Amino acid sequence: MYQTGSREKVVCVEPAMRTVFINGRFLTQRVTGVQRYARETLAALDATLTQDRAAEAPRLVVLAPRGTPAPPLRSIGFQCVGPLSGHAWEQLTLARASRSGLLLSFGPTGPVLKRHQIVTIHDASVHVVPQAFSRTFRGAYKLLLPFLARRSPCVMSVSQFSRGEVIRWFGASADRVHVSGEGWEHMLRAPADPRVLAAHGLQPGRYVLAVSSIAPHKNFEVIARALTHLKSDVQVAVVGSNDASIFRPTETAQLERLQFLGYVPDGSLRALYENAAAFVHPSLYEGFGIPPLEAMALGCPVIAAQAASIPEVCGPAALYFEPHDAEGLARAIQRVLSAPEERERLRGLGREQLAQHGWSACALAFLRLLASVPGPG
Repeated sequence: MYQTGSREKVVCVEPAMRTVFINGRFLTQRVTGVQRYARETLAALDATLTQDRAAEAPRLVVLAPRGTPAPPLRSIGFQCVGPLSGHAWEQLTLARASRSGLLLSFGPTGPVLKRHQIVTIHDASVHVVPQAFSRTFRGAYKLLLPFLARRSPCVMSVSQFSRGEVIRWFGASADRVHVSGEGWEHMLRAPADPRVLAAHGLQPGRYVLAVSSIAPHKNFEVIARALTHLKSDVQVAVVGSNDASIFRPTETAQLERLQFLGYVPDGSLRALYENAAAFVHPSLYEGFGIPPLEAMALGCPVIAAQAASIPEVCGPAALYFEPHDAEGLARAIQRVLSAPEERERLRGLGREQLAQHGWSACALAFLRLLASVPGPG
């Protein structure tokens, strides 16, 4: 048997059971898009295995750096292994600890010494929008991701769009790149905390919300320019972090018109979605993009750029604009603000679109993929 849900537990695996180790480095990182995907996929895998423990399913064990708090798991094992931390832990400690089985990473990185592994590549942004990243980060990913994509038995991506990007930019063969999708249900777990509105002077129904890390390809400038074409006086609240070690900041005076709230907890984010007049997703490049689904789940009408994976994710449930067309975005915002029937139409379409996505479906995609990968040669 193996033990779950506690720190520093030793995992003992039954010899007849195939083992898949999960790269748990994400558990030490702040929750942004990739970490959200990793945490929710892990939780959905655990729930799926708990509800239906198929005989052919592998035994899953999370390996994490020493001192990492254990996530609440019932059917997936957990073990802290040391020494080291960060990149060094992933490249050296993790490679050694996972040597007896397949390694699964929900992010794009893994140990270069490990051949038998699956990585999840969310996009090719280091190639498509290199200006968004520091030179060190960009250089490391341009070397590491093609190596892992070509060497691994298969690669997971998050959308059909991202699958094409992995094939094009990282050289993975088409028959080895799979699609998991992403989900939205996490936003329903945290109770709304409306205090965030008063803290930032936001009035319900009188502001537009955007959620993303602050980087050039997120295209916040178009929102600022759209404000000059609006007939109504509308506040714009932007939620998201700006990690200077990864992202280069967007430098433009136009962004002074936007109110940057920084990182907020899920309860505050839920309240912001629920009280916004609309959610705007202006990004030029996304491998998937969870925020539009979060907005739909909380009844917030979505206005989105016609770019990259966004139409695939949002389907008919968004009001689209060309990503560089500030006047077109202004018209879309004005249309949602001034027409209650348009808001209700988008809300209804949003509820329908959510059925196309979900963390359980993501977990099942991983289980199907794991079943198809043979054991180490």
